[in-house]
Amino acid sequence: MDKINSSRRTELSGLTDRFVDAFNRQSMEDVMAFFSDDAVYQDPYGKTHEGKAAISKAFEPVLNGGLGKVHFEDEDRFIDEETGKVMDSWNLHMHMGEGADKEASMLGLDLLHFDGDKLVRKITYRRG
Repeated sequence: MDKINSSRRTELSGLTDRFVDAFNRQSMEDVMAFFSDDAVYQDPYGKTHEGKAAISKAFEPVLNGGLGKVHFEDEDRFIDEETGKVMDSWNLHMHMGEGADKEASMLGLDLLHFDGDKLVRKITYRRG
């Protein structure tokens, strides 16, 4: 791997880490800062959300606390530095109820497509 690809690989991994961190902090503003204005998000149910306003609305239940406190724990990551694509698998933990006494979790993965430092496409698959 040449130095340029290695640098892009490191950049994509760092962008993905910061994106996941923004979700874990449940910061809508920080999450949405990653998306290009014309980005597309395909949710785990197959529905497509086009543009930042539609994507923001789709993320509301996760980021506004409707699912409780959430934490995405990275499982595995594959990066194609030439295309700007990242496949990031995760385990989502949700702590719900008063005192976060109920916990649920699910496995999933995101296919993230970066153009420079902006997400232009996010496709989510989940299990459980």
